[in-house]
Amino acid sequence: MLHNVRRRRLAVREVQQPAFHQTWLDSFLKYITNELQLAENTIAAYQRDMRRFFRWLGNRSVQHLNVTILADYVAYLQKQNLSPSSRARHIVSLRIFFRFLQLEGIVTDNPAELLGSEKLWERIPDVLSLGQVSALLEAPTEGIDKLWRRDRAVLEFFYATGCRVSELVNMTIPNVRLTEGYCLCTGKGNKERLVPLGRRAVAAFEQWIQNERPVVENRRSGDAALNLQPNRPPSADGTVSAASVRLHWAFLSYKGHKIRREAMWELIKKYALRIGVPTSITPHTMRHSFATHLLTGGADLRQVQEMLGHASIATTQIYTHVDMTRLKAVHNKCHPRG
Repeated sequence: MLHNVRRRRLAVREVQQPAFHQTWLDSFLKYITNELQLAENTIAAYQRDMRRFFRWLGNRSVQHLNVTILADYVAYLQKQNLSPSSRARHIVSLRIFFRFLQLEGIVTDNPAELLGSEKLWERIPDVLSLGQVSALLEAPTEGIDKLWRRDRAVLEFFYATGCRVSELVNMTIPNVRLTEGYCLCTGKGNKERLVPLGRRAVAAFEQWIQNERPVVENRRSGDAALNLQPNRPPSADGTVSAASVRLHWAFLSYKGHKIRREAMWELIKKYALRIGVPTSITPHTMRHSFATHLLTGGADLRQVQEMLGHASIATTQIYTHVDMTRLKAVHNKCHPRG
């Protein structure tokens, strides 16, 4: 949900085009970052959307655009073979951009508000079976994989918490409370939530922290130019010393750096290939599986919504359509003619 902006709109003034395009884009990015506080990935997507819009716009003036002309832009997007969800996001980014131009006094009206959003078909998410999940979690193997303990911990955390890949990449050691058995996730809009950790995830993280992470940290701390000190493992209460400020990420790369988002994707696909499940699965597949298996086990929809960090329960409800076995069993049990 976008934050309400209470700035006073400036008086509209005629401006030179397209010389201001880059200036507007830079200011727009600051606006959605500082005032709207959108997530990093959303900001990057909106930046790509606006660059595409400016390429289409060319030398035309934004001050003279109307809904009819913008409808041509939507038609242009359709010819780019973009998915319906991508086209819908382009329209949203355009609406926010024109709202920004209104606040800056560039335009008086927001013609993008009159653009209709495409009706998106609700896509049923891909979900792994319990057997596939078990095989995937056991796939990292000692003697074959360089950081097999880290990889097992990553996979266990994905399945135990339902975290988005960005949430796991940015998780820190102080966020992981092993004794209490939960972790603190920072989601979209910097919203924080507590998610329980299962005993297997706790055990896997302890193995990574105690047996592999010190070696990884020593590789990084060997860089004298950085003058870094290696992290210490969590103490008995699950906390970490304040001395380990610079290397406090929960999961590190082989060379001791903060693990990249792309590396998380590669990790999932590597082990998916090994156990013979479709390599089309992504970290989000683990999130889908987490939610579906919870609901299958009888979890309340509101509880799953809270653990996933969904702002609306409507987003969570898609998982009620996934497990047809459970729905059929409920129908057979409860319907008079089941």
